[in-house]
Amino acid sequence: MWNYLYLILNIATLILPLLWSFEAKIAYSKKWYALFPAILVTAIIFLFWDEWFTEMGVWGFNVQYLTGIYLGSLPLEECMFFIIVPFSSIFIYEVLNYYLSEDYLKPYAKVMTVFLIAGLLIMAMLNMDKWYTGVNFFFVAIILSIHLYLYSDRFLGKFYFFYLVHLIPFLLFNGTLTGAFTLEPVVFYDDLENLGVRVFTIPVEDFFYSMGLMLMNISIYEWIKLRKTITSSVG
Repeated sequence: MWNYLYLILNIATLILPLLWSFEAKIAYSKKWYALFPAILVTAIIFLFWDEWFTEMGVWGFNVQYLTGIYLGSLPLEECMFFIIVPFSSIFIYEVLNYYLSEDYLKPYAKVMTVFLIAGLLIMAMLNMDKWYTGVNFFFVAIILSIHLYLYSDRFLGKFYFFYLVHLIPFLLFNGTLTGAFTLEPVVFYDDLENLGVRVFTIPVEDFFYSMGLMLMNISIYEWIKLRKTITSSVG
């Protein structure tokens, strides 16, 4: 039973958003034309990163919680993560956008982003001897910078609100992966390659890793939707 834990987590994360995708108000399924390309492009980049860090021993996976199916160095469940978690998370983003149409954080979004970029770059430069901290913080700073350049503050306020809400399932999912509810973690880390600071059982770097993963998915997702809107209006 335990060797299905990571797989069960993935499936449990997927069920509700998938079933609710065809509901008329949110109409999530009608946006899959933009969603799946965004997930695919982002997943490819993150899977290369994941493979690299797994090979280096920056993090690893506990075989007792896995089915034993691998793609390269990565368990099948880890590969599924980069499809299922963005799928379910962007569903939350769409639900929030539907029920809370006003962008409450937009007036503060640009300033928040500039401070975040500066802070992440400083932390990355101060911790280049720690692979997870240095690469992760630098990568997220770049993603934030690209988004700010492309969209200014158009989606940032809504993204930050979504990010705060997404921390609820994030804490449950990542808490389970990092050993909050099991004798040993599903995913373990070499603490020489991170700051060694944890929120419950979750390395603080994971919070920014998730920010980068979500923002890259949403940036591409919104770009594809915008292009379709522009094309339709011209046509």
